[in-house]
Amino acid sequence: MAIELNGVTYETDEDGYLIQLDLWNEEVAVALANNENIKLTDAHWEVINFLRDYYDEYNVAPMIRILTKAIGKKFGQEKGNTKYLYELYPGGPSKQACKIAGLPKPTGCV
Repeated sequence: MAIELNGVTYETDEDGYLIQLDLWNEEVAVALANNENIKLTDAHWEVINFLRDYYDEYNVAPMIRILTKAIGKKFGQEKGNTKYLYELYPGGPSKQACKIAGLPKPTGCV
């Protein structure tokens, strides 16, 4: 699979995750979100940027349990819970948000 943007091809694996993570940019994120039927809002970007920072620091995409706890610690309990995150990313906050953020599939996601 692949995404075409402005004459550039971004290869994805069979699940839609970017193969070359360093090619990710905000336009790619919007295209990936469109593929997931998600219109990105500031709340979505908050999670995406958090995930990218987390990945830069730990070199791993967090599982949902770790994601909710870490987001709650940074942004407060009203955002650090699965109900809020599933409203933003109904396909699975960790799995779907990591895909849009240009990160690999989180460990433990099937």
